[in-house]
Amino acid sequence: MAQRGIREFDGKRLLKKYWDTYFPTLKYDFKAVLVEEGHQLKEYLEDHPWLKEEKLVVKPDQLFGKRGKHGLVLLNADFDEASAWISERMGKEVTIGKATDKLTHFLVEPFVSHKEELYMAIVSDREGDKIYLSEKGGVDIEEVWETVREIFIPVLTPQEKLSEIITSGLPNGFEEKKDIFVPFIYGLYRFFSDLHFAYLELNPFTILHKQMVLPFDLVARLDDTAHFECAEKWGDITFPAPFGRKLTPEEEYIRSIDEKSGASLKLTVLNPKGRIWTMVAGGGASVVYTDTITDLGASEELGNYGEYSGNPTTDETYEYAKTILDLMTREKDPKGRPKVLLIGGGIANFTDVARTFDGIIKALQEYKEKLKDVNAKIYVRRGGPNYEKGLAKMRRLGETLGVPIEVYGPGTHMTRIVKMALAD
Repeated sequence: MAQRGIREFDGKRLLKKYWDTYFPTLKYDFKAVLVEEGHQLKEYLEDHPWLKEEKLVVKPDQLFGKRGKHGLVLLNADFDEASAWISERMGKEVTIGKATDKLTHFLVEPFVSHKEELYMAIVSDREGDKIYLSEKGGVDIEEVWETVREIFIPVLTPQEKLSEIITSGLPNGFEEKKDIFVPFIYGLYRFFSDLHFAYLELNPFTILHKQMVLPFDLVARLDDTAHFECAEKWGDITFPAPFGRKLTPEEEYIRSIDEKSGASLKLTVLNPKGRIWTMVAGGGASVVYTDTITDLGASEELGNYGEYSGNPTTDETYEYAKTILDLMTREKDPKGRPKVLLIGGGIANFTDVARTFDGIIKALQEYKEKLKDVNAKIYVRRGGPNYEKGLAKMRRLGETLGVPIEVYGPGTHMTRIVKMALAD
C-alpha cells in the first residue's frame, strides 16, 4: 500500500461530497475555501459570501500538524483580520520540527464555538482496520492516550456485523449519544473503506445540535494503488509533496505528465546515487518490489520508487523510462558494481504490455551507451494483454543492445527477478 497525504480541504470536500451516501441521518454544513499562493482571500468572496458574514478560522493546509502549537492558527477572526493574517504569512518560510518550507496554502472555515472535543481515527493494517475513539480530543491527544478506545475490524467483516462491533467498542462517554455516534462511526468506516483511505483522523470533532457533526481538523492519506478503481470517486485530487520536501526536476516532470494523462505515472527519487532502479507497472506491484528489495537488505541502494499504470501511451511510457534511465546512468557505482534495472509488474488487467514496452525499448536504445558505461544489467518480468509480443520484443532487444537483459513471463514469480539481480 502506497499511502499519500492529501490536503485537509480535499479530505473535508470528499467527506461532504459523499455525506448523504454514508450519513443519511446526520448533517455536515461544509464551508471552506483554500487560498493558494498568488491569490488573496477577497477573490473568493463572490462565490463564498459567508466569508464576510461569519467569524473565521485560518490555518496552513500543507500536510503538517501541531499548527496551533506553532502559532499558525487564527481563531474567531473577521474577514479583514483573516485577509491580513494570510497576506503576512503567505510565502514565508517556517520550520516545523526538522522541516523548513514556505507557506503556500491556507484553509479558511467558519469559526464555531463549542464545548466538546472528541477524537477519532481509522488506520488500515494488514490484518484489518483499527478505529480509535476518545472523549478527550485535541492537540494533546498523545498525552491522554490512555483514554483512547480501540475497535478492531478484521478483514472481510460482513457489513451487517459492523454496527454490533462498533456499539460494543464505544467509550463510556459516547454511550449517551449512541444514536448519533454509531451511525457516524459506521458511515465513516464505510467511507474510509470504499474510497480506499489508508489513514483518516478527525481531531478534534464535535457533535452540535440537530445531529450536526463538525470535524475541526482532518488528516487523511489515500492508498494511491487504488487510483484506477477510485479516480472517478476522488475527482480532482492532488497529492502534495510532504512539507519540507522539494520535488526534484525529474519528479516535477513526471508529475506534469501524470496530470495531463488518463493513466498514472509516479516517481519519487530516493537515492540519486542508488545502484538499483525500478520501472514497475502497477501501484500494488511497486510496493511489492520495494518491500522485497528492503527485505533483502538493499533498501539503501534503491534509487527510486514509483509506478506506471492505467494503459499509458507509448510516448508517455517512453518519457517515463527516459527519465529513470537518465537518473540511473549519471554516474557509476562507487564500488564498481553493475547498476541494476528491474522492469517488472504483476499480470496487467488492461494495460497493453507490448505497447508500453515499445516506449521502454525506445528509451533503452537511446541510453544504450550510457547503460554500458555503468555496466548495467536489466531484468524483465511481465504478464497481461499482449505480454508474449512485448517479451519477444525485449528478447530481440537483448540481442542488439549490448547490455545483459534477462526476460521472464508470468510463469516466474513476480519478485524472483529481484533475488536474481541482487544475487549476481
